[in-house]
Amino acid sequence: MASSGNFCTMNPIGQVGGSDNTSKIFENGNLQVRNFQYFDATVMGTVGVTSGKWYYEATFETGNSGSGPAWGWCNSRFNIDAGLSYTVPSSATGGDTIHIYGVGDSGTVRVTSGVHNESNSNWADTSATGSSGQICGIAVDFDNSKAYFSINGSFTDVRSGQNPATAANPCLAPSGGLYTWNLTADNLNKYGPWYPAIGNWAAASRTVRVNFGQDSTFQGQVTAGGNADENGFGDFKYSVPAGFLAICTGNTPISSDIDPAQTDDNCPSKLMTTANWAGTAGSKTITGVGFKPDLTIIKSADQGNSDWCLFDTSRGAEKLLEPNTTANEETNSNSLTAFSTDGFTVGSDSRVNGNSYLMTAQCWKANGGTTSTNSEGNQDCTLQANAKAGFSIMTLANYTSASGCTLGHGLNTAPSFYIHKPLGNTKPWHVYHSSIGATKALILNTTAAEATAIGYFANTEPTADVLSLGNTFAGTGNGIVYAWSEIEGYSKFSSYVGNGNADGPYVSTSHMPRCVWIKRTDSSAEWAIYFWNDTTTNASYVSLKRNPLDSRLTFDAGSMNNGEPVDFLSNGFKIRDSDAILNSDGGTYIYCSWGSVPFKYNNAF
Repeated sequence: MASSGNFCTMNPIGQVGGSDNTSKIFENGNLQVRNFQYFDATVMGTVGVTSGKWYYEATFETGNSGSGPAWGWCNSRFNIDAGLSYTVPSSATGGDTIHIYGVGDSGTVRVTSGVHNESNSNWADTSATGSSGQICGIAVDFDNSKAYFSINGSFTDVRSGQNPATAANPCLAPSGGLYTWNLTADNLNKYGPWYPAIGNWAAASRTVRVNFGQDSTFQGQVTAGGNADENGFGDFKYSVPAGFLAICTGNTPISSDIDPAQTDDNCPSKLMTTANWAGTAGSKTITGVGFKPDLTIIKSADQGNSDWCLFDTSRGAEKLLEPNTTANEETNSNSLTAFSTDGFTVGSDSRVNGNSYLMTAQCWKANGGTTSTNSEGNQDCTLQANAKAGFSIMTLANYTSASGCTLGHGLNTAPSFYIHKPLGNTKPWHVYHSSIGATKALILNTTAAEATAIGYFANTEPTADVLSLGNTFAGTGNGIVYAWSEIEGYSKFSSYVGNGNADGPYVSTSHMPRCVWIKRTDSSAEWAIYFWNDTTTNASYVSLKRNPLDSRLTFDAGSMNNGEPVDFLSNGFKIRDSDAILNSDGGTYIYCSWGSVPFKYNNAF
């Protein structure tokens, strides 16, 4: 039998709310939280998901009184405030109805499709009343927006006829539930990942315990159950409903194209990597990349007056773009002069190889420079695509359509992130990100907040076949588009909400990041870029190798900024600073993360 891998636990570094975040004591492998007090709000699990059917169990200590804790699921996009109340950012859509919780006063099972506040009318008591020490089961079907709750193994005690195995009489559902809950696929991806979560609005201090499949005795409090899920994973007190799974990495999905052995051409280390070197002001060949990079972005880390330089194999070596400016494409024989099977060669231009400069590069693989004509959209483009890597490059000629155009992107699934630049004029770099949608846009070469983007993407979301460009670029001639789709276990494009605290949000990505881009969307802020490199050729450049990473680059001409640390972890990243670029209280942020190892096959880092 395959290994169950790492089970979910409660996350001591996850986002928590309330007025007293220091009192909680995490014990017993982070399956028990003690001193869980009033307005100490919510603790999230370590594993985030966006699909599937999941089951876990929870209880609280005998002798606790008053209004009780709650168990359920939430995401990191919402500000967790006192008493399980959530502040919904103005830019968010879908409302608070996309969260769910069960279990209320003194163990009474409650369900909700609205704001999670004890006094809110959207809470509804069921017929079952539990007590301290009883065990609640939480079974959630994210694929069909259905949720089921049990007390001591009985689902029918909570709602007559409730049966998660047959999808009968759920507590929450798009229709036919005690309350309506309709978490759309769009909201799952836009506002996920989703984490198991526990919260407390009781005045009394509590000890709460969870079991994600590690220990059906709840740390010796009850007799073992010995119940596994249908894959043979887990040790639960009560039977796991058919079709529902323990929250462990053995059950979490990854793309079948991401090789766990890390040996074939589609393992993450051969799809995206970073490099750095000491500049020589002459010709220098950079090796150790591990593949022929089809997109390479170079920046000096210590020279504030040095522009970014972008190259790709579709346009060819010596064809330079500056993503921090609106400049036209430049042909420069002293820039990146050649791509190789294991890296690239740079010339004497100070932007790519300044004398004694600390140089950095981010590299992505498509398919080695092989292009073809794609006619799936209403305008042909020259396409280089690798659907397994979730990355494609589109070049288009004579873009003259006054009504916009569609381009075939070759990814077989809708892109989550793409950037576009006309090559022959000084128009900006426009950015589509799935978390803000096609009616909004960001600009790569500015710090501006998201803006209405009628002319940028024709107000049309990308599909599995094509993406849209609006009429903004009509008559501008040639253009370039770089597009990424999300690959489970390798890349993630989503969002989070800041808490304004040095103990900032934890964001699950399903992989250990190698490179993360972050941009605040509700206010002006620089693009923040963090990455690490384990094959550095510059021994003095230690900031790329330590965790937390306390240095970042931005898409301006500045040098690397120090003192705003971020942790790269086995399953995501953790913000360690209250800097507004990363973590303003209530600020909304999009991110792009590319990984080095899928969490499913990773150890703690």
